Amino acid sequence: MGDSAANSLLPVPVTPYGPLDGLAERVHLLAQSGRADQALEAVQVFEPFARAFGDTKTAGFLLQGRMYALMYLGRYADAIPVGEQLLHHHESTGSVVAVAKTLADLADVNLRADRVSDAMRHLARAGLLLEQTTIRNDRYVAALASVICAATSMQLFETAHATYQQMSQWWASEGRTETTANHDLVYAETLLQWGLRLDQLGEHEEARPRLQRAATIFGRWSAACKERHQSQPFVALHSLALAKLGEVDRAEQLAAGIVAALRAAGDPYVAWPAHAALGIALRSRGDLVAARRELVAAAESLQISGSSSEFLIVDYELACLAVLEVGDHPSRDLRHMIELQARQLWQLRLQRVAMLRQARHREEHEQARRAAEAALLHDPLTGLGNRRRFDQLMNELDNGHLPAPTVLLFIDVDRFKSVNDTYSHGVGDAVLREIAATLRANCRADDIPVRYAGDEFVVFLHTDPDGARHVAERIRATIAATAYDDIAPGLRVSISAGIAAHESGMPAHQLLSTADANLYHAKRNGRDQIAA
Repeated sequence: MGDSAANSLLPVPVTPYGPLDGLAERVHLLAQSGRADQALEAVQVFEPFARAFGDTKTAGFLLQGRMYALMYLGRYADAIPVGEQLLHHHESTGSVVAVAKTLADLADVNLRADRVSDAMRHLARAGLLLEQTTIRNDRYVAALASVICAATSMQLFETAHATYQQMSQWWASEGRTETTANHDLVYAETLLQWGLRLDQLGEHEEARPRLQRAATIFGRWSAACKERHQSQPFVALHSLALAKLGEVDRAEQLAAGIVAALRAAGDPYVAWPAHAALGIALRSRGDLVAARRELVAAAESLQISGSSSEFLIVDYELACLAVLEVGDHPSRDLRHMIELQARQLWQLRLQRVAMLRQARHREEHEQARRAAEAALLHDPLTGLGNRRRFDQLMNELDNGHLPAPTVLLFIDVDRFKSVNDTYSHGVGDAVLREIAATLRANCRADDIPVRYAGDEFVVFLHTDPDGARHVAERIRATIAATAYDDIAPGLRVSISAGIAAHESGMPAHQLLSTADANLYHAKRNGRDQIAA
């Protein structure tokens, strides 16, 4: 069932965005329009406001906006801890797609900070998560787009292409004939850089179809934009693709018509393809002075937020210009050096492909290890944590690793032995599964229910004693009101529970003893009740 169909069945549609999403949207618009400093100032104001109102979704998007703004400013070392904080936020909420997107963004920023190993590890994990998840929505597509961007920055063009195919398949399954402008732009930039790198190697036959497809995508979306300023980034990239295809007249016409407007918009980065296109066109006409001016301008436009692959493109064109400036005979060694360097850089790219493959294997092994560890902490009958998990949590409590406050809820099924004796152990197992489902349904996200032993359950509640009593009473009332006729006709079940609050310096075993004593008190006073 698609998201829209599922949401139509709900009284309030589920959305990944919070009620204060307009604040996050404002930050992203500021960052994307070349006003990253203002975006950071806005985050400083908006984030405490969102958290004060309990809007954790918007707070997460504001963190994302801060990371992007720092990236636009070239402050990669500052962006990394913000991205890691965002990753922890999404991991705590269990949002697999959001985790994958953040990992891909972290891969991109780590690469820009020359932390290649970390970049590969993050990208491998992001790709693995997106392959394994069954979630298919617009956030899934956004995560795929981030993977494409990161892979392109690393010149992992094959990975970017395969990821775009995943995106296209989902769009087709939704009955949509084409992707959005933003997602096509991401892929077309991949094709453009891929084609340019192949062209540098002299692989013109392989480069040409990639450059042609990129030019087609850029041209299509340029024409589709209603406002001229919206089309300018597409036009800039379109002009560069055309210039490398040899259509220099058309490339020069397009680039000359927008380059001044792009620079005036306040974000010089978006102007670099237009400058590069003009430089290539002017160089082909023999105007080497003007060509150098434009190519130097392209390099300067990349200074703040350009990627290493984009710098490589411009540096290569400058080197080709230098060959013409020096003259044919004296430039023979220079030309050889350029070709040799291009091939060495391509070999470095292939090494990164191998690094990503190795990083993926490591992630797969780590994932298998975590799954095996989780199985050791898992009760197969109820799906809750088992006694080993209980012991682990008690150790964490003693070591101060569980968040305060913590209240222990100790639950025992009343007269459970008679259920087994009267009906069967199979019926008893079914009752335990139903009770486990009730615990999961009535606990909050931070609460941890485990099966302690037999018909005994323990819930670690992160609340005060009054809140714990409220949760316990809700669980007790739900179980008492449940009809178990589908398990065994006439079967009724009740529970008794004891509550104990953890106090500073209290050993975990003392907390358990107190909860156990209160449970005994509840059973002695007639069962089907809570004692604290």
